[in-house]
Amino acid sequence: MVTGIGVVAPNGLGTRAYWEAVLEGRSGIGPLRSSTDDGRLGGLAGEVNDFDPRAHLPKPLLVQTDRMTQYALAAADWALAEAGCTPSSPLEAGVITASASGGFDFGQRELQHLWGQGPAHVSAYMSFAWFYAVNTGQIAIRNNLRGPVGVLVAEQAGGLDALGHARRKVRGGAELIVTGAVDSSLCPYGMAAQLASGRLSGVADPATAYLPFDRRAAGHVPGEGGAILTLEEAGRAASRGAPSYGEIAGYGASFDPPPGSGRPSSLVRAVEAALTDAGLDAADVAVVFADGAAVPGLDAAEAEALAAVFGPRGVPVTVPKTLTGRLYSGAGPLDVATALLSLRDSVVPATALVEADPELPLDLVTGRPRPLPGRSGARVRAALVVARGYGGFNSALVVREVR
Repeated sequence: MVTGIGVVAPNGLGTRAYWEAVLEGRSGIGPLRSSTDDGRLGGLAGEVNDFDPRAHLPKPLLVQTDRMTQYALAAADWALAEAGCTPSSPLEAGVITASASGGFDFGQRELQHLWGQGPAHVSAYMSFAWFYAVNTGQIAIRNNLRGPVGVLVAEQAGGLDALGHARRKVRGGAELIVTGAVDSSLCPYGMAAQLASGRLSGVADPATAYLPFDRRAAGHVPGEGGAILTLEEAGRAASRGAPSYGEIAGYGASFDPPPGSGRPSSLVRAVEAALTDAGLDAADVAVVFADGAAVPGLDAAEAEALAAVFGPRGVPVTVPKTLTGRLYSGAGPLDVATALLSLRDSVVPATALVEADPELPLDLVTGRPRPLPGRSGARVRAALVVARGYGGFNSALVVREVR
């Protein structure tokens, strides 16, 4: 069961502020504050605003952490406070996160010190602040969580992989796992790495820069942030009267064949594996939170995969990340948090700014939020979250409402 959620997103700090922004269609995408525009970017990003790390973290942590980690620590604090869980021992609680890059902003600054001023000017904290596992380590240290720990690296799919692995650990006996992902890679160093994918939008208008499943799709807008969740075994959470957002019911993953091989994407296999793991049928899924690459070929492949499982236009589909940009490993956990809130409030948030391509076999929710349907023949209401990572990673996760 998910008993706590902490959100740091470009359009809202904290779960409530973020959810209100999503339902109202408020975007966090705007001009990129960092000087990274080289004519190919359009100068846009989903950047987190109004986050003052000094208001959330002690001074010693500020000098040794990248802003990615500062976001993750704050989100973990919020999730743990909401869960109100006190494990019987530090060894019974752990941390499993994902990362797509690590602390690139910290790393760029210290590399500039190295080449501009010399080795004596490089911070000793460079030894770990850049590392993709640093969020797991810092959350564990700050909260004295000494049980299962780990980090998954699979670009955007990694955030769902972390939740799937955390679920296995809870099933294996862990009392509490703090899990999810937060990424921030908007510095010039990080943006240079992202440009290599060839998938970034070059459109300068925030209203048309990121349009998944739209004929005008021209790539995605990068963003920063994500979500941290607390997972507990259902019986233990119920015994202490803990409120629950819902259940992580099923997880599946697959890996695409090499480009040019002529073989189709294996996304269908990941989705079907997640449904089987959850013990649910396609009819039980009330809404799908799609990956939404905004690359025409990838969008078509995802639409065809969903149609193969649910039937053409057989289930409402939404992409709330059009309001935040793609947050890399942070995107999946934030979509999971959004899916849980969608089930709780019986509403499907809209895919902002998009005009759905009528040739794609999707029932894409656009314009304004839609009431969450009760699926015909469904035993419970569930939501499916899909994430695809650059390099061929596919992950799918099913969340289910609590009755």
